[in-house]
Formats: sequence, C-alpha cells, structure tokens
Amino acid sequence: MFRSILVRSSASAKQSLLRRTFSSGSVPERKVAILGAAGGIGQPLALLMKLNPLVSSLSLYDIANTPGVAADVGHINTRSQVVGYMGDDDLAKALEGADLVIIPAGVPRKPGMTRDDLFNINAGIVKNLCSAIAKYCPHALVNMISNPVNSTVPIAAEIFKKAGMYDEKKLFGVTTLDVVRAKTFYAGKANVPVAEVNVPVIGGHAGVTILPLFSQATPQANLSGDVLTALTKRTQDGGTEVVEAKAGKGSATLSMAYAGALFADACLKGLNGVPDVVECSYVQSTITELPFFASKVRLGKNGVEEVLDLGPLSDFEKEGLEALKPELKSSIEKGVKFANQ
Repeated sequence: MFRSILVRSSASAKQSLLRRTFSSGSVPERKVAILGAAGGIGQPLALLMKLNPLVSSLSLYDIANTPGVAADVGHINTRSQVVGYMGDDDLAKALEGADLVIIPAGVPRKPGMTRDDLFNINAGIVKNLCSAIAKYCPHALVNMISNPVNSTVPIAAEIFKKAGMYDEKKLFGVTTLDVVRAKTFYAGKANVPVAEVNVPVIGGHAGVTILPLFSQATPQANLSGDVLTALTKRTQDGGTEVVEAKAGKGSATLSMAYAGALFADACLKGLNGVPDVVECSYVQSTITELPFFASKVRLGKNGVEEVLDLGPLSDFEKEGLEALKPELKSSIEKGVKFANQ
C-alpha cells in the first residue's frame, strides 16, 4: 500500500510538472523533427520534446547514433511516437509531414572559439538541411538553433528563396536562451522569484548583439546602473561562461535544450490556435533597418503573426542598440553571401 501511494504521488507530481512546463489538453496531431538529435543539445532536447503532450510524432535525425537515442527516449510513457533516422538516405523520411523542424545540428563551441569560428562547418550543414526541408516539408515552421544564428537564419532564408518556398513567417532563430539567462541573472540581483520574471531580449544571438532590455523587466527593481551594465555583460557572455566552466569538454547544451523546448512549445501553441503567445525570436523584421532582428513576436497558426515594437528603451539600451547594429549587419551579410556562393 505504501508503494502504491508513492507511485500515485510520483505520477501526480510528474503530471503537475508537465502541466506547468508545457501545454496540455485535447490537441491536434503534430509531428516534430529534430535534426542533430544525437548531439549534445539534440539528446536532451529530444527528451524534453518527448515530455511535451502537444507532440504526437517525434522524428529524430542525425548522421550517426540516432537509433539508440530514439530507442532510449521512445521507452518514455508519453503521447508521442518516436522514430530515429540516420544518414542522408533517411533525411526525407525524417522530414515528411513535419509541422515543426528544430535544428540543433553542427559542432559545438570550444574554449577560445568564437561563433564565427563555427561558421564554415555549421553553415554548410545548415545549407544542406534547409535544402531538404524546402523539398520534403516546405510548410513546416523552422526553429534554428545551430550557431552562429545571426548568420544561419539568413542562410536558411536564402536557401528557401532559391527553392521558391520561403515564408518569412515560418523561420525563427531561437534566442530563448538569452531570455532564460537574463531572467535568471536579473532575479538573482533583484531578489525576486525567477518564475515571476520577464525580460525581453532583442538584437541577435552572439556577444554584443544580445541586448537584454532590463528597463522593461517585470517585476521592476531599483537596480543601479552599474548592476544593470554587469547584468547585460553577463547575459551577453553567458555562452562563454559555460564553455569556460566546462574546460573544453562542451558548451551550453542542457540550458540550450531547455530554451529550445520552451520556444518549440510556444510555436506549437501558436499553431494550435492558443491566443496571445509572445516570445522573443530572431526573425525577418522591419522594426530596424536590418533585415533580421530579434524582438518580441506574437505566434499563431501561420508562425509569426506580428513582430512587436521594441517599446521604450533606456539611454544605455539605446546606445547598445546602435552599437550592435554593425556586427549584426556583418553577420547577416556573411550568411547571405555564403548561401549564394
């Protein structure tokens, strides 16, 4: 009897956790494909998407080791059916019928490596995967995690344009980890419960292009200019902090998987018609002179329903916005050039 009480209690706790973390209820069939599912981000992301009750079919693709990941994750007693696909010959089957494609594929950052150092390898991987998406699931939402996101999203856009299948409302650079970090760091300094914190993050997804808008943070806290400057710097350098802490043995994989799962859940909610789903994301945009920019976006049945205005900025944030533009512009141009060479 004692064991049955524990089992019931454990089951209740897990269901409560799932309800808090993800949407639930009667929902449509949704296929989610993860490209790079056997990697450092891909494996925990596969686990988290398996826990999401909005997913009915989970397609795991990588160039190696995917059958094992799929078998492992597939034993979890949640809604989605899991299938693993491996190698170029399986890519079409992995993608066909997908509503949402998440791309964490590529090599991770190592100590001393900038996101630009990743460019040539990851840009080529993204180019090939996006060509397949355009062919096999052209109407899917695409969540780009592969770095450098500032360049890989423009690469994807160019590949989709060449295929005649580009829909700017369906391509997203996942910048949610910047938001997650900003919330965590702000809550620590403001001494408020992190679950109640919201901080928009705009710009891009690398170094100084990441601009958290702490002046718009809720709940508001009376933090000094020096503290806000330090919080901004820590948010911008969050990836480097993890790379250095792991001492050459990896980059931000677990927190990135968590952030990727949060944004994927928001996209699925939007597809399913849940109203007022707003998240920050790096998308095609006209709110600045740059063709791609991260800001708050309202999600819906077609992907991007509305790119929201930046809102009021502090003088410090206005300076940061102008400072990030040249680097972000250069990264976008680099992606476009690569896709068209």
